[in-house]
Amino acid sequence: MRKATLLLFTVAIPLVMASCGSQSQVASTPPSDPVMGNVPVGLTVTDTPPAGVTILFFPLTITGATLTNSSGGSVTLLSSTNAFPVNVPQLQTDSAFLANQNVSAGTYTSLSVTFSYPLITVYCGTGAAIDTCPNGGVYDGSASTASTSPLTLTFSSPPFPLTLSANSPVALKLDIHMNQVIQPDLSINLAASNGVTLTSSTPPSTGMAIPALGKLRGTVESLGAKQFTLQTPYENTLTIFVDGNTSYSYPSNVCSAEDFSCLATQQVVDVEVSLQSDGTLFATEVGYLQAATQQTFEGNIISLSTSGGNTIIDLVLQDNTSGPGQAPLGKLAVVTVPNSGVTYAVEAGSFLIPPGLTFAGVSDLRVGQEILATPQPGTVVSGPLVVERFPGWNSAFIAGVDFTANNLTLEPSQITGSVTTLNAGGLSFFLSTYPNYFMTPSTGGAPATPTNINVQTTGATAFTNLTPGAFSGLTVNDVVSVRGWLFPSAGAVPDICTGTGGCYPSTTVAAEAVVGRPGPTALF
Repeated sequence: MRKATLLLFTVAIPLVMASCGSQSQVASTPPSDPVMGNVPVGLTVTDTPPAGVTILFFPLTITGATLTNSSGGSVTLLSSTNAFPVNVPQLQTDSAFLANQNVSAGTYTSLSVTFSYPLITVYCGTGAAIDTCPNGGVYDGSASTASTSPLTLTFSSPPFPLTLSANSPVALKLDIHMNQVIQPDLSINLAASNGVTLTSSTPPSTGMAIPALGKLRGTVESLGAKQFTLQTPYENTLTIFVDGNTSYSYPSNVCSAEDFSCLATQQVVDVEVSLQSDGTLFATEVGYLQAATQQTFEGNIISLSTSGGNTIIDLVLQDNTSGPGQAPLGKLAVVTVPNSGVTYAVEAGSFLIPPGLTFAGVSDLRVGQEILATPQPGTVVSGPLVVERFPGWNSAFIAGVDFTANNLTLEPSQITGSVTTLNAGGLSFFLSTYPNYFMTPSTGGAPATPTNINVQTTGATAFTNLTPGAFSGLTVNDVVSVRGWLFPSAGAVPDICTGTGGCYPSTTVAAEAVVGRPGPTALF
């Protein structure tokens, strides 16, 4: 249901996945190879949505990636000592960098990739129980005996044999199709037919960089001349280069200069990186998240309720921003939001949100939003707790944390669905999600009713995997993934009503990216 992108480079290897991290030092300036030169190679991973289930959390770490050359020798691109954990559902329309390393030019015949044991957290909405997951319930893979097989895949068909030339990056795209690898008993078969596929691409000309390699999140450890070091929450350390083309997104009360002077040690930032032809990492965009002294939790809102005059948010935790081990990712966080005294913000970088869309109070909260929640100063973040929010939810779904929020920041959500109507004049369309966790799950045994979400695009929205690569490339019934900020709808957009669940406030996504997807294959 989400699109993940994992990049692996032959001088630099970027990977995207998730699970527990390892502690390592990974320099982004590769060792020189005066004879053969540097050959950057990239690896991306993506998934196709299964029908009837929503993958709330899917940590899948690549612990090894090895290229074999035509003479039978091998080159280790990634090992367990420099793996980046990445949560695949967060990569529906994004890519994320993993690591980098030099690889000599030459001809290579295969790529072997080793995975760790993944665990999934799934919302089930098919209308009937799926193995041990009740309809309208959540399946917590950590309590399951469902297996994963195999853990190593070898790719030797096209794009192999693959010839790598000095200073000419090659990107390898590893696609993990969730509708194929997730089995009816919720086990994972990575060797399923068309479950994992591999393709390659190159830049327009020799010596050019691979742009938009992916995003990194971490703490600024040190500053240098047109460079800084970044430590990820999993203690990988990378050197990132900048120049006058790097853009900076900082709140005006933190820094208004919009240049390198905004960076300071111990800041937590998001960095969009590209891979240069010499294997170094270059920051195309740096976005401020928080001061390092703050403790922050990021996740998807899966339910909203009220208690004692406060709003209660249930979040499935998706990312750590303050350091490793502070929260069990994929678990539930119960966040109390007072009706006053909370600061609201939108982390949109340089993207201009269309007028009329607001995130300024509890009335603007919606299920499906991705938010960054900061506990009140002095608040004791407690956990774990066993909770059951709706009838039929798996009682093994454990809250990792429980706290009262001081700040809420709206982050981009990633939503996959099918186009139902188009409004070319308004550059908007309605997206029907499947399955639906944007409202309280049905408890009557019927499948959850898809939700129509209004998607508002702008001149800055990126359209990919569409022909043409613009709004005009959309047609009704297209399956697309949308990355954008989810708001209450402005104007006279009707509420969403169902036969069993009542009416729910309509929502609008300000779309930063729209990605065309192949249609899903029914799983069950």
